Amino acid sequence: MIYPVTVYGDPLLRKVAQPIGEDFEGLKELVENMFETMYHSEGVGLAAPQVGKSLRIFVVDASHIADEEPELEGFKKAFINPEILETSGDEWVMNEGCLSLPEIREDISRPERVKIKYLDENRVEHIEEYGGFAARVIQHEYDHLDGVLLIDYLNPLKKRLLKSKLTAISKGKVRTSYRIVLPGKKIGS
Repeated sequence: MIYPVTVYGDPLLRKVAQPIGEDFEGLKELVENMFETMYHSEGVGLAAPQVGKSLRIFVVDASHIADEEPELEGFKKAFINPEILETSGDEWVMNEGCLSLPEIREDISRPERVKIKYLDENRVEHIEEYGGFAARVIQHEYDHLDGVLLIDYLNPLKKRLLKSKLTAISKGKVRTSYRIVLPGKKIGS
């Protein structure tokens, strides 16, 4: 099932997401649907708040660019109840986009490496370290679980310059190749 993507202006994107309990039913289906939505939207990562669910889970798949960056071979994962244990290395800038902020791309500085603890879709715990693009994707998606958007890393002037674009997004005056849900609307309304 392909979910519509929640866009800027929806309060859910600013909330701290809730952990997924051991009794949560439908986890594998949720993971499959999130991957399907991410592929349909042409993203490399997707967090549950972006599909209207206040849950601590995100999925990533950057394996399709392993030809350019071999360390991304097989980098397709679900991160359930993740916890960033540490970031390290030099900060580096890269142009980032976000499915919840269509038509906005900005240069964002993030640490080079991340160490993360998480459960996979079989509820097996992992502690792993990632660097480069993989670390960037993880940090971006993890931010969504804490109600943080990439625009929060911008200086006040840059944010003011984006105000009209952000207002347009919140009103649905944006072009996407995927379905979106406007703030205050429910799926199907």
